[in-house]
Amino acid sequence: MENVLLEVNNHIAQLTIHRPKALNALNKQTIAELSESLDPLAENPKVRVLIITGSGEKAFVAGADIKEFAGFDVKEGAQLAAAGHEMLFDKIENFPKPVIAAVNGFALGGGLELAMACHFRIASDNARLGLPETSLGLIPGYGGTQRLPQLVGKGKAIEMITTASMITAQDAYKWGLVNQVVAPAELADTCQKIAQKIAFNSPMAVSAALRAISGGFNDKVNGYNIEISEFGKCFGTDDFKEGTIAFLEKRKPNF
Repeated sequence: MENVLLEVNNHIAQLTIHRPKALNALNKQTIAELSESLDPLAENPKVRVLIITGSGEKAFVAGADIKEFAGFDVKEGAQLAAAGHEMLFDKIENFPKPVIAAVNGFALGGGLELAMACHFRIASDNARLGLPETSLGLIPGYGGTQRLPQLVGKGKAIEMITTASMITAQDAYKWGLVNQVVAPAELADTCQKIAQKIAFNSPMAVSAALRAISGGFNDKVNGYNIEISEFGKCFGTDDFKEGTIAFLEKRKPNF
């Protein structure tokens, strides 16, 4: 891969978007490389958590590569958005293992949409986040109009999108857009520590929890029924047996 770097250590995978001269902007090739990376990581039992970040300290992803679609017509624009959802953004949201966005710097447009597709976000205190598409005569096309209201509420989402303004990492934390804000030098270690805590737990239970939580945000299903079903399925797993035996034996489980 040319624009995406992959590392796997201690059950934790990290995908780093590496286009430093373009502030890690998402172009077709980068979206394709990220998408191609996800399937083997999802199937790899040694990988329990995924971190997505950008190269350097200036930008997580500073947006989409505008020059690739500046001349598109209506049909091409709709196809661009649909392909992005299918290839990458929905795939991340539905990834069977927790995905952490390590937001190191600018997360704008498609970059913020990428971070919001992840299951949660940790930001460096120099991060700036925003959806500036209306200043270009567009709207967010990779899920921004849907995921942002879920995270910050309808009013704040409308404010951010219609003003096309950037917000600080501290405001993003205050509004619930990011889970934590840390110094840039601490971002990688903080994400690793959180990932290690997740990786210690039952991978089967963690995946079940993700499915149940996601069910609550799907209008087509009853989230409570998904929870009941996933809860029941846990009783048939080796992880449940190991977890309960370890608890009764007063030792740490070995998942």
